Amino acid sequence: MLQLNAGLCVRSLSVESECNKCEVVCPTAAIVVGNNPLPSINFASCVNCGACVGVCPSEALELEEFSSTNFFFDFIEDEENILSCRKNVPCIAALSVEHIISMAVLKKELIFDMGYCDSCEIASTCKPQIEANYEEVSYLLEAMENKAEIKLENLCYENESEEPSERRDFLAAFNLKSVAKIKKSFENEVQKASDELVEHTLQKTDIALLKKKTIPNKRKIFFTAIKRVETPSQFHTVDATEVSFTSHKLMDKEACTACQMCYRVCPTGALTSDLKNSKIDFDPFLCIKCNICHDVCEPDAITLSKAYNVKEFFEPEIVNLISFSVKRCDECNMIFSSNNAEETLCRRCKIEDDEAKALWGIKE
Repeated sequence: MLQLNAGLCVRSLSVESECNKCEVVCPTAAIVVGNNPLPSINFASCVNCGACVGVCPSEALELEEFSSTNFFFDFIEDEENILSCRKNVPCIAALSVEHIISMAVLKKELIFDMGYCDSCEIASTCKPQIEANYEEVSYLLEAMENKAEIKLENLCYENESEEPSERRDFLAAFNLKSVAKIKKSFENEVQKASDELVEHTLQKTDIALLKKKTIPNKRKIFFTAIKRVETPSQFHTVDATEVSFTSHKLMDKEACTACQMCYRVCPTGALTSDLKNSKIDFDPFLCIKCNICHDVCEPDAITLSKAYNVKEFFEPEIVNLISFSVKRCDECNMIFSSNNAEETLCRRCKIEDDEAKALWGIKE
């Protein structure tokens, strides 16, 4: 069963979020991002391919029977370098670009078994996603001057291991430790049989999780793997549109209103300020390119850089995007930050002042 951790979903951070990567990649239209802030899932339509898990920037989606994090460590220890839907993954699309790069630089060679893709019922979205991941990883490996190689081959892998008998399966399942799991499986099957969209809502535990800045496991794995590879002779700059999982930010200092929204909603803490709210700093190491900071910025002051330097993979640096002057509001006497030297009112009082002038027809 596919599970959604609402407290990690970037859509739960703001109604302005436009993230719909899971909906776009789903081959059976089992995931719908509609009027409800959180994605709705039709479990009867879901085929557990995991493609949505692979593209989710914050790891809010996961499969009960497949953990990308656990798989990574098992795969690294394994002598094999083949990724196949008939061998070790529900679908190669279930692995993120970060996982693939990490495995590639440590394994030196990866083989994607594409032999079953053309006849696969979910190939409409999953195969293009696998190919897109392959192109992105190959592009970045070249920019990193890393000799790791990824190959797309029609292997049509077949599992030759002996399948256990039905009787052995039954006896193995019939023990006290598995009772809870069997009950959960039964409940899942009932939910699958409903054939309707199941809406998700935020619970108290989710709200508590929202307040925390959480770094996805795949990012931790990525930077742990990068530390084990040789630093390139020079740091190359790549086309930022070809990088799906991180970014560089630019700030229009004249357009920024110091509203604080961008760094308050950032799920990983890539955007931060200080106790006085006197600046906005950006750490590319933590950016997951969920775009929520752009979605909530009313004046579109924060934008994506068109270039990305792979130096951030090896020597990440925190960049100051903008600094503000800290003042005391003439109206309410509260402390506020501003990038306008002549501004004397805080944002709230400025709005109230403008509304009062509009009401009484006062022109400046």
